[in-house]
Amino acid sequence: MDKRFQHVKWMMDARFGLFIHWGLYCINGVTEWKRSYERLSIEEYEQYFEEFNPIDFNPREWAKMAREAGMRYAVLTVKHHEGFCLFDSAYTDYKSTNTKCGRDLAREFAEAFRAEGLGVGFYYSLFDWHHPDYHHYGDLYHPMRDNEAYKDYQYDFNRYLEYMHNQIRELCTNYGKIDILWFDNSYGEMRGEKWKATELVSMIRSLQPDIVINNRLECNASAKGSISTANPTVYAGDFVAPEQIIPPEGILDDMGNDLPWEACCTMNNSWCYTPNPYNYKDAKCLIRKLVECVSKGGNLLVNIGPNARGKFPKPAMKVLRDMAEWFEDYGKSIWNCGKAGLGKPDWGYYTRNGNYVYAHLLQQEIGPIALNIPTEKIKKIRRVSDGSEVLIVRPWVTELFPEYTFINFQEPIQGTFLLENEIDTVLEIELKEEY
Repeated sequence: MDKRFQHVKWMMDARFGLFIHWGLYCINGVTEWKRSYERLSIEEYEQYFEEFNPIDFNPREWAKMAREAGMRYAVLTVKHHEGFCLFDSAYTDYKSTNTKCGRDLAREFAEAFRAEGLGVGFYYSLFDWHHPDYHHYGDLYHPMRDNEAYKDYQYDFNRYLEYMHNQIRELCTNYGKIDILWFDNSYGEMRGEKWKATELVSMIRSLQPDIVINNRLECNASAKGSISTANPTVYAGDFVAPEQIIPPEGILDDMGNDLPWEACCTMNNSWCYTPNPYNYKDAKCLIRKLVECVSKGGNLLVNIGPNARGKFPKPAMKVLRDMAEWFEDYGKSIWNCGKAGLGKPDWGYYTRNGNYVYAHLLQQEIGPIALNIPTEKIKKIRRVSDGSEVLIVRPWVTELFPEYTFINFQEPIQGTFLLENEIDTVLEIELKEEY
């Protein structure tokens, strides 16, 4: 790994994370963009602030479920676009400690997830629909963007930047070691030095030297930014953050080298809580997409939107339990793994950790499985779930393909290789030291 990314190694070894979108918008049950889409005024949106009281919030339960489901870090939206803060900021009254809830939810989250051994990440929205000095009329997203009453509205954007920098300083100072700072989102002219990004990142790294920052101070989810060049900016970030898509071939820089990246996606079709229980991706889908990410050198960050009571939705909890069952058997094929340096096989994917290659079998074959690894390179093959031997076989039907290694679980050697797990059956291929 490029030496400038050494501090990102822990995150790329972790491979799997939990995204949590939570704020006042959990009450509307539709979208975190409600204020923007419906052009709501602060007064019209105030009902959610007055009502917010997640009486069932138990971050220890969240953290335990995440860890058992194979996740090794989590990112919480401590301030989303609506401007509401889940932390006790000295610079605003628009925060969870001033609601009926009366709790610093970010602090409780950080302490609970840290106690479970998980990396702690904070998401912070660069734009803010509540602050009086953020762009209003003419902005791309602000709820008052086309409201003529705000055409001559006077604001001081530098005052907003001071507010933003002060809040980020609080997050980097008052909450212990923060592993990830996840910014969202640059757009149009609102990017880079518009945020006083050099000053901001210098401050962040002085307070949290080992922190990992995404690339969205400079660009949005559809771009890499200068992290991809030989001369990145100070604020280029440490990893690329594609959204709702897995890169077809991973992500490389302009020189053809691997870049750290993390794809984020919803567990259902929404970032915030919605009561619809029928549109959730199942464990099979998410595990297979995670395997695909790892095989391409990337991470997967899967989102859950807690409800207004502070609970994970029941369909989401079922998905986490199902993933936990798979990870109990096969987690070593994900954590600390990456690209295998082999071509993609028809039956699934490879991941690799040193001399151990993991074959992720996603489909049933009609006979022996073909591995595009020469037999002389292989020391042994075992099932990951129980350590039992997998046979290397050479039946007569394979004679046309001497460059492949063929395997089966057991006799007869020409029988069908039956998958033990229909989500993903994983084999561990130990290569000889010289390879």
